[in-house]
Amino acid sequence: MNSSDLFVIALGIFAFALLSRRAESGFITAPMVITLFGLVAGASVLGLIRLPIENAAINTIAEITLVLALFTDASRIDVKRLDTSHDVPLRLLGIGLPLCMVLGTGIAYWLFPHLGLAMAAIIGIILAPTDAALGQAVVTNEKVPQRIRQGLNVESGLNDGLAFPVLLIVVSLGMASEAGTGRTATEWGLFIAGQLVLGPIVGVGVGWGGAWLVERCADRQWMNHVFLQISVLSLALLAYAGAELAGGNGFIAAFASGMVVGTRSRHLLEAIEDFGETEGQLLSLIVFLLFGAVLLPDALADLGWQHVLYAVLSLTVIRMVPVAISLFGTRLMPVTVAFLGWFGPRGLASILYLLLILEGDTAEGQIPSDISTTILVTVGLSIMLHGATAAPLARAYARMLKRAETDETTAEHQPVFPFPTRFPHFRAQAKPAPQPHGGRQRDADQ
Repeated sequence: MNSSDLFVIALGIFAFALLSRRAESGFITAPMVITLFGLVAGASVLGLIRLPIENAAINTIAEITLVLALFTDASRIDVKRLDTSHDVPLRLLGIGLPLCMVLGTGIAYWLFPHLGLAMAAIIGIILAPTDAALGQAVVTNEKVPQRIRQGLNVESGLNDGLAFPVLLIVVSLGMASEAGTGRTATEWGLFIAGQLVLGPIVGVGVGWGGAWLVERCADRQWMNHVFLQISVLSLALLAYAGAELAGGNGFIAAFASGMVVGTRSRHLLEAIEDFGETEGQLLSLIVFLLFGAVLLPDALADLGWQHVLYAVLSLTVIRMVPVAISLFGTRLMPVTVAFLGWFGPRGLASILYLLLILEGDTAEGQIPSDISTTILVTVGLSIMLHGATAAPLARAYARMLKRAETDETTAEHQPVFPFPTRFPHFRAQAKPAPQPHGGRQRDADQ
């Protein structure tokens, strides 16, 4: 990445930052604008950003972003509180996610039979995780029942980490079945076992030890707030690098470490919320910009009717049918089931997973262009459709519930323990108390 590429990327993010509050109050979201900016600035239009997909800088940004996303998303969810009152996200994760993978694989195999079952499964798995950032107006609209917002919030926080081990197994088995990969089936089996076992072990160890140290040092006031936030990045990278050195999977380790930290350290959890507002958001926007500038043009050049059809089915049938099945028996209204089914945006995780399997060291083989084209077109369509419909549909859904319900005891309003969202800057903030007599209160406090 040269200076001109870096200049254009920084300019695009800065320009949106100037109008971010006004833009996000309507039908526009940051991923929409940044993706479109990248598409215009990329090789397909203005040619201001010219980066090949196989680029070390892109791969590094993708890996760091995925590590932080897995770590911070997992840490926001206190698994000890996922009891029966959180049956919506548990059903979406335990029933809806696997069904979405299976249905997505089946339709991909139907539309692209030449890929084979393993490659079709890569499409189905990569496009199964959701990204609440693309529909943030839904999870931050307090008129939408907390149980519904919480379901989408918890689902998007955990499904990317749960999908990655499945993707790892399928990619490994798919590569093992190809001739000339250099590994026998036994060697691939041992490799998968090591990745799935050592990764969580290292992640849990780093998360538990790091949380223990931070709690004691922070309670003794040995840490300041800045370095408390820095420790978030340090722990995520420690888990990733430690697992890779031990022969495990660093991404699974980061996810496991985040889950432990979220339950063991109050200080780190508060720092993670602040961290996600700055560094995490910045990295995500860079990925979306590179998605528009580098990845999407190639996908549009190879676009066929099968790719478009799969993208439409992925955002509708492949998502909504498993959601409806998973929520059977919850007594939720049909409009609620449809609402939850529609707001399953595909975003950051799908992009990052694709970049990982395109990287030579991960796949050890050539990934067919139909896979990348299908995934990228689906994500691009999701960015636009879910971003544009989040605010108006959230308001319309809230109005429909208000007209249909007579009290607050319906299934939609079942109380749940609130977990923090990815967007703490949208949380209601108490107004500061007025300062009587000019600055006397401040003087008294001093």
